[in-house]
Amino acid sequence: MTKPPFSSNSIASVDEARAFFAAHPDVDAVDIIFTNLSGVPRGKRLRQHEVIAVYETGRFLPGSVLVVDITGRDTEETGLVWEDGDADRYVRPVPGTLVPAPWLGKGAAQFLTSFYELDGTPNDLDPRHVLGRVVDSFADRGLTPVMAVELEFYLVDVEGGRVLPARGQVSGYRGADIQVYGLRELQDFKPFFDDLYAACDAQGLPLESAISEFAPGQFELTLRHKADALRATDDAVMYKRLVKGVAMSHGFEATFMAKPFADQAGNGMHLHISMNDDAGTNAFASEDPEGTPMLRHAIGGMKALLADSMAIFAPNANSYRRFRANSYAPVAPTWGVNNRTVSLRVPAGPPSSRHVEHRVCGADAHPTLASAAVLAGMLHGIANQIDPGPAVVGNGYEHPEAKVKLPNNWAAAIDAFEASAEMNRYLGERFVKNYATVKRVEMANFMAQVTEADYDWYLRNA
Repeated sequence: MTKPPFSSNSIASVDEARAFFAAHPDVDAVDIIFTNLSGVPRGKRLRQHEVIAVYETGRFLPGSVLVVDITGRDTEETGLVWEDGDADRYVRPVPGTLVPAPWLGKGAAQFLTSFYELDGTPNDLDPRHVLGRVVDSFADRGLTPVMAVELEFYLVDVEGGRVLPARGQVSGYRGADIQVYGLRELQDFKPFFDDLYAACDAQGLPLESAISEFAPGQFELTLRHKADALRATDDAVMYKRLVKGVAMSHGFEATFMAKPFADQAGNGMHLHISMNDDAGTNAFASEDPEGTPMLRHAIGGMKALLADSMAIFAPNANSYRRFRANSYAPVAPTWGVNNRTVSLRVPAGPPSSRHVEHRVCGADAHPTLASAAVLAGMLHGIANQIDPGPAVVGNGYEHPEAKVKLPNNWAAAIDAFEASAEMNRYLGERFVKNYATVKRVEMANFMAQVTEADYDWYLRNA
């Protein structure tokens, strides 16, 4: 069996599974999870003895799972369904991800997997391998990305077909005010947050501070940074599933949809990134608030590839409803220091903490693919020493650079992504082609729907 070149090739040993079941002998319902390019966790539920077999030899799954769309439909247009005979590939377990799933009951657990070809080569449509390809390019330069992920979500009730901000568990009150950073809002959902933190602790997810965000029922929590981009994004994938599961156990839904309510703030995913050198020192650290030349070059590369990457940062039709001026959702390739009106922010802090916050992604973006695209931009900037230009001071929405708009609709974003020489170079040509194909088919199916808004606007007026 050939040895794959990517850092994402790390495979868990059967000893890890045996140790887990020795510590948790009553666990006998284990979800094997693969998250494909649409970002939806899919898989099977296995018995304990089946899990041991997966850790010994892997598990065969149809390759078409790699390209099912967000609704679970096969994307026949990729050529990976009928023309391929819907052939099996196999998945191998990701180290450190076999963990309890307490919201599913005491006997439940889960683990993540990655896809491989039958000869052991990493499948280049697997998001973990796409990210691993980029991370290894940094390793070739003696650099290690350090990442933290922040995710916003809403807690909602679905009543009579209507989606509404969830009623507080303590007060029973459904908020109508923004109450950003409100402490009472956190208190009102204390039973949910208690179970959320307990579940994260059970899974080893480094969940930290929580805030009430810029809308009723909206919250943001932070996962602590790690000097391992793959593990940081694995944490984010596991966390999103966990949040939804814990919310369901409390009788409401958690949604990471980019824009659940037209008149309220959207949900974003903020990626915080610094860069360690061979000595483990932050290569962005500087007394200068703008950081080192390397940080500036990384920002320059991210700016240069923002438009090309939008199909990943905003992967769905609803994603583009989030981007509005003065909404804390960036609309242009801008950067600044201690400035939340720009796309790329260098936060305030001591020199040793110097890093960049990427603020463009919606919370509906795949954390692994979003990180791959962001890091590709940084790599591009560092390799080519791209100058980002002067930092924006003041309102980034009114800055002259704000006239340079990012793609503001799904079709334009997909076209820009597929045509990008840099995306093809850094993420892989086959991945780019198939991602674009899946998203175009999703778009066609979405646009074929006739919605209530169609009737409201056109039934009598057309």
